[in-house]
Amino acid sequence: MIPLSPLGFATFIVSGPLITLTTDFGTDDAYVAIMKGVMLQRCPAARFVDISHSVAAQDVMQGAYLLRTAAPYFPEGTIHLAVIDPGVGTARKAIALCKGKTWFVGPDNGQFALVLGDEAPDELVELDRTAFWRTPQPSPTFHGRDIFAPAAAHLAAGHTLAEIGTPLNRLTTLHWAHPIADNRGIRGSVLHIDRFGNGITNIPQVMLHAYRRERPFKCYVGSDVLQHHHATYSAVPRGEPLLLTDSQGYLEIAVHGGNAADLLSIRRGAHVTFVFQDER
Repeated sequence: MIPLSPLGFATFIVSGPLITLTTDFGTDDAYVAIMKGVMLQRCPAARFVDISHSVAAQDVMQGAYLLRTAAPYFPEGTIHLAVIDPGVGTARKAIALCKGKTWFVGPDNGQFALVLGDEAPDELVELDRTAFWRTPQPSPTFHGRDIFAPAAAHLAAGHTLAEIGTPLNRLTTLHWAHPIADNRGIRGSVLHIDRFGNGITNIPQVMLHAYRRERPFKCYVGSDVLQHHHATYSAVPRGEPLLLTDSQGYLEIAVHGGNAADLLSIRRGAHVTFVFQDER
Protein backbone atom coordinates (compact mmCIF):
# COMPACT_ATOMS: atom_id res chain seq x y z
CA MET A 1 0.00 0.00 0.00
CA ILE A 2 1.05 3.60 -0.61
CA PRO A 3 1.43 5.34 2.78
CA LEU A 4 -0.93 8.24 3.48
CA SER A 5 -0.07 11.51 5.15
CA PRO A 6 -2.08 12.65 8.22
CA LEU A 7 -4.27 14.64 5.81
CA GLY A 8 -4.99 11.62 3.68
CA PHE A 9 -2.68 12.46 0.76
CA ALA A 10 -0.45 9.79 -0.72
CA THR A 11 3.20 10.17 0.32
CA PHE A 12 6.26 8.80 -1.41
CA ILE A 13 9.51 8.00 0.34
CA VAL A 14 12.41 8.79 -2.01
CA SER A 15 15.72 7.16 -1.22
CA GLY A 16 18.94 6.45 -3.02
CA PRO A 17 22.39 8.02 -3.31
CA LEU A 18 22.48 11.67 -4.30
CA ILE A 19 24.74 12.95 -7.10
CA THR A 20 24.98 16.63 -8.05
CA LEU A 21 26.21 17.86 -11.42
CA THR A 22 28.05 21.07 -12.24
CA THR A 23 29.18 21.53 -15.85
CA ASP A 24 29.68 24.04 -18.64
CA PHE A 25 27.74 21.82 -21.06
CA GLY A 26 24.57 23.90 -21.22
CA THR A 27 21.23 22.27 -21.93
CA ASP A 28 21.02 22.52 -25.73
CA ASP A 29 23.03 19.33 -26.23
CA ALA A 30 22.67 15.80 -24.85
CA TYR A 31 25.93 15.76 -22.87
CA VAL A 32 24.34 16.04 -19.42
CA ALA A 33 21.67 13.45 -20.21
CA ILE A 34 24.35 11.08 -21.50
CA MET A 35 26.28 11.29 -18.23
CA LYS A 36 23.12 10.67 -16.23
CA GLY A 37 22.34 7.65 -18.41
CA VAL A 38 25.82 6.24 -17.83
CA MET A 39 25.40 6.66 -14.08
CA LEU A 40 21.94 5.10 -14.03
CA GLN A 41 23.30 2.04 -15.84
CA ARG A 42 25.67 1.49 -12.92
CA CYS A 43 23.51 2.77 -10.08
CA PRO A 44 19.79 2.72 -10.98
CA ALA A 45 18.84 4.11 -7.55
CA ALA A 46 20.85 7.31 -8.04
CA ARG A 47 19.12 10.67 -7.64
CA PHE A 48 20.42 13.79 -9.40
CA VAL A 49 20.46 17.49 -8.57
CA ASP A 50 21.73 19.93 -11.21
CA ILE A 51 23.68 22.71 -9.52
CA SER A 52 24.37 24.44 -12.85
CA HIS A 53 25.07 23.64 -16.47
CA SER A 54 25.36 27.33 -17.37
CA VAL A 55 28.98 27.80 -16.27
CA ALA A 56 30.74 29.89 -18.92
CA ALA A 57 32.57 27.64 -21.36
CA GLN A 58 35.85 26.38 -19.84
CA ASP A 59 35.56 28.74 -16.86
CA VAL A 60 36.99 26.55 -14.10
CA MET A 61 36.88 29.33 -11.52
CA GLN A 62 33.20 30.06 -12.01
CA GLY A 63 32.28 26.39 -11.79
CA ALA A 64 34.36 25.96 -8.65
CA TYR A 65 32.72 28.99 -7.07
CA LEU A 66 29.21 27.69 -7.76
CA LEU A 67 30.07 24.26 -6.37
CA ARG A 68 31.68 25.76 -3.27
CA THR A 69 28.56 27.86 -2.72
CA ALA A 70 26.12 24.95 -3.03
CA ALA A 71 27.97 21.95 -1.59
CA PRO A 72 27.66 22.79 2.14
CA TYR A 73 23.87 22.64 1.91
CA PHE A 74 23.67 19.04 0.76
CA PRO A 75 23.31 16.08 3.15
CA GLU A 76 26.13 13.79 4.18
CA GLY A 77 26.88 11.14 1.60
CA THR A 78 26.36 13.43 -1.41
CA ILE A 79 28.64 12.92 -4.42
CA HIS A 80 29.45 16.12 -6.31
CA LEU A 81 30.37 15.57 -9.97
CA ALA A 82 31.97 18.68 -11.52
CA VAL A 83 33.06 18.65 -15.15
CA ILE A 84 34.44 21.95 -16.40
CA ASP A 85 37.38 20.47 -18.21
CA PRO A 86 39.32 22.59 -20.72
CA GLY A 87 42.26 20.18 -20.25
CA VAL A 88 40.31 17.08 -21.29
CA GLY A 89 42.57 14.59 -23.05
CA THR A 90 45.78 16.17 -21.69
CA ALA A 91 48.06 15.11 -18.83
CA ARG A 92 45.78 16.65 -16.19
CA LYS A 93 44.61 13.96 -13.78
CA ALA A 94 41.10 12.60 -13.32
CA ILE A 95 40.45 12.47 -9.58
CA ALA A 96 37.99 11.71 -6.82
CA LEU A 97 38.24 12.75 -3.19
CA CYS A 98 36.32 12.84 0.04
CA LYS A 99 36.07 15.43 2.78
CA GLY A 100 34.14 14.32 5.80
CA LYS A 101 31.23 12.37 4.40
CA THR A 102 31.09 14.18 1.06
CA TRP A 103 32.67 13.07 -2.22
CA PHE A 104 33.88 15.06 -5.22
CA VAL A 105 34.66 13.75 -8.71
CA GLY A 106 36.15 15.60 -11.68
CA PRO A 107 39.34 16.87 -13.32
CA ASP A 108 42.25 18.01 -11.15
CA ASN A 109 42.40 21.53 -12.60
CA GLY A 110 42.22 23.54 -9.39
CA GLN A 111 38.45 23.51 -8.92
CA PHE A 112 38.42 21.31 -5.84
CA ALA A 113 41.22 23.28 -4.15
CA LEU A 114 38.93 26.31 -4.28
CA VAL A 115 35.95 24.29 -3.00
CA LEU A 116 37.91 22.97 0.00
CA GLY A 117 39.65 26.28 0.76
CA ASP A 118 42.43 25.83 3.29
CA GLU A 119 41.39 22.27 4.12
CA ALA A 120 43.01 19.16 2.69
CA PRO A 121 40.96 16.21 1.47
CA ASP A 122 40.66 13.24 3.79
CA GLU A 123 41.37 10.91 0.87
CA LEU A 124 42.38 11.65 -2.71
CA VAL A 125 42.82 9.26 -5.63
CA GLU A 126 43.60 9.35 -9.32
CA LEU A 127 40.92 7.60 -11.36
CA ASP A 128 43.32 5.31 -13.21
CA ARG A 129 41.60 1.93 -12.73
CA THR A 130 40.25 1.18 -16.21
CA ALA A 131 37.87 -1.46 -14.85
CA PHE A 132 35.84 1.42 -13.41
CA TRP A 133 35.77 3.44 -16.65
CA ARG A 134 32.99 3.14 -19.19
CA THR A 135 35.49 1.81 -21.69
CA PRO A 136 39.24 1.02 -21.55
CA GLN A 137 39.72 3.53 -24.39
CA PRO A 138 37.94 6.70 -23.26
CA SER A 139 37.19 9.47 -25.71
CA PRO A 140 39.86 12.20 -25.52
CA THR A 141 37.06 14.78 -25.64
CA PHE A 142 34.42 13.38 -23.25
CA HIS A 143 35.90 12.15 -19.97
CA GLY A 144 32.66 13.26 -18.32
CA ARG A 145 30.94 10.30 -19.95
CA ASP A 146 33.76 7.77 -19.93
CA ILE A 147 35.62 8.36 -16.63
CA PHE A 148 33.91 10.83 -14.29
CA ALA A 149 30.28 9.70 -14.55
CA PRO A 150 31.20 6.02 -14.04
CA ALA A 151 33.36 6.94 -11.04
CA ALA A 152 30.54 8.91 -9.41
CA ALA A 153 28.14 6.03 -10.04
CA HIS A 154 30.51 3.45 -8.59
CA LEU A 155 30.88 5.55 -5.45
CA ALA A 156 27.11 5.88 -5.26
CA ALA A 157 26.82 2.11 -5.59
CA GLY A 158 29.06 1.59 -2.57
CA HIS A 159 32.59 1.27 -3.95
CA THR A 160 35.40 3.00 -2.07
CA LEU A 161 37.95 5.49 -3.32
CA ALA A 162 40.66 2.90 -2.73
CA GLU A 163 38.89 0.54 -5.10
CA ILE A 164 38.43 2.97 -7.99
CA GLY A 165 41.73 4.84 -7.89
CA THR A 166 45.35 5.20 -6.81
CA PRO A 167 46.20 7.50 -3.87
CA LEU A 168 47.51 11.01 -4.58
CA ASN A 169 49.22 13.43 -2.20
CA ARG A 170 47.99 16.84 -3.33
CA LEU A 171 45.50 18.80 -5.36
CA THR A 172 46.31 21.24 -8.13
CA THR A 173 45.55 24.81 -7.04
CA LEU A 174 44.28 27.82 -8.95
CA HIS A 175 46.97 30.48 -8.79
CA TRP A 176 44.58 33.30 -7.85
CA ALA A 177 42.00 31.35 -5.89
CA HIS A 178 43.08 32.56 -2.45
CA PRO A 179 43.68 36.12 -1.18
CA ILE A 180 46.98 37.33 0.25
CA ALA A 181 46.94 39.40 3.42
CA ASP A 182 49.33 41.13 5.80
CA ASN A 183 49.27 44.04 8.22
CA ARG A 184 49.21 46.57 5.38
CA GLY A 185 46.31 45.20 3.35
CA ILE A 186 44.67 42.39 1.42
CA ARG A 187 44.93 41.48 -2.22
CA GLY A 188 42.17 39.33 -3.64
CA SER A 189 40.08 38.98 -6.77
CA VAL A 190 36.55 38.71 -8.12
CA LEU A 191 35.58 35.05 -8.33
CA HIS A 192 32.13 35.44 -9.79
CA ILE A 193 29.71 37.94 -11.31
CA ASP A 194 26.18 36.92 -10.43
CA ARG A 195 23.09 37.60 -12.56
CA PHE A 196 22.55 40.92 -10.77
CA GLY A 197 26.03 42.15 -11.70
CA ASN A 198 27.41 41.80 -8.17
CA GLY A 199 31.11 40.97 -7.94
CA ILE A 200 31.72 38.19 -5.42
CA THR A 201 35.29 38.22 -4.14
CA ASN A 202 37.48 35.50 -2.67
CA ILE A 203 38.01 37.56 0.52
CA PRO A 204 36.12 36.35 3.60
CA GLN A 205 34.67 39.00 5.85
CA VAL A 206 36.49 37.43 8.80
CA MET A 207 39.80 38.03 7.04
CA LEU A 208 39.01 41.71 6.57
CA HIS A 209 38.11 42.11 10.23
CA ALA A 210 41.15 40.15 11.44
CA TYR A 211 43.70 42.20 9.50
CA ARG A 212 41.95 45.56 9.47
CA ARG A 213 41.53 45.78 13.25
CA GLU A 214 39.03 48.68 12.94
CA ARG A 215 41.44 50.83 10.92
CA PRO A 216 40.13 52.92 8.01
CA PHE A 217 40.69 51.36 4.61
CA LYS A 218 40.52 52.01 0.91
CA CYS A 219 39.26 49.22 -1.33
CA TYR A 220 40.37 49.57 -4.95
CA VAL A 221 38.18 47.68 -7.43
CA GLY A 222 37.46 48.35 -11.07
CA SER A 223 37.07 52.07 -11.60
CA ASP A 224 36.18 53.01 -8.02
CA VAL A 225 37.50 53.25 -4.48
CA LEU A 226 35.28 52.10 -1.59
CA GLN A 227 35.99 53.10 2.00
CA HIS A 228 33.14 51.59 4.04
CA HIS A 229 31.69 48.16 4.72
CA HIS A 230 27.87 48.12 4.79
CA ALA A 231 25.29 45.64 6.04
CA THR A 232 22.67 45.97 3.28
CA TYR A 233 22.30 47.16 -0.31
CA SER A 234 20.03 50.00 0.79
CA ALA A 235 22.68 51.46 3.11
CA VAL A 236 23.76 53.75 0.25
CA PRO A 237 21.68 55.88 -2.15
CA ARG A 238 20.22 54.09 -5.15
CA GLY A 239 22.76 53.83 -7.97
CA GLU A 240 25.77 54.09 -5.63
CA PRO A 241 28.40 51.32 -5.32
CA LEU A 242 29.09 49.65 -2.01
CA LEU A 243 31.01 46.90 -0.25
CA LEU A 244 29.09 44.36 1.83
CA THR A 245 29.17 40.70 2.87
CA ASP A 246 27.26 38.14 0.83
CA SER A 247 25.21 35.25 2.21
CA GLN A 248 28.27 32.96 2.15
CA GLY A 249 30.43 35.28 4.26
CA TYR A 250 32.54 36.71 1.41
CA LEU A 251 32.96 40.36 0.48
CA GLU A 252 30.81 41.52 -2.41
CA ILE A 253 30.99 44.59 -4.63
CA ALA A 254 27.50 45.78 -5.52
CA VAL A 255 25.44 48.75 -6.64
CA HIS A 256 22.18 49.58 -4.90
CA GLY A 257 19.54 48.88 -7.53
CA GLY A 258 22.16 48.62 -10.28
CA ASN A 259 24.84 46.50 -11.89
CA ALA A 260 28.34 46.73 -10.38
CA ALA A 261 29.99 44.84 -13.22
CA ASP A 262 28.77 47.44 -15.72
CA LEU A 263 29.13 50.53 -13.56
CA LEU A 264 32.62 49.72 -12.26
CA SER A 265 33.86 47.77 -15.30
CA ILE A 266 34.73 44.65 -13.30
CA ARG A 267 34.92 41.08 -14.57
CA ARG A 268 35.85 37.69 -13.13
CA GLY A 269 39.52 37.78 -12.14
CA ALA A 270 39.57 41.54 -11.49
CA HIS A 271 41.88 42.55 -8.65
CA VAL A 272 40.39 43.74 -5.36
CA THR A 273 42.92 45.51 -3.15
CA PHE A 274 42.46 46.73 0.42
CA VAL A 275 44.94 49.21 1.83
CA PHE A 276 44.74 49.77 5.58
CA GLN A 277 45.43 53.24 6.93
CA ASP A 278 46.96 53.83 10.35
CA GLU A 279 45.17 56.60 12.13
CA ARG A 280 47.51 59.40 13.20
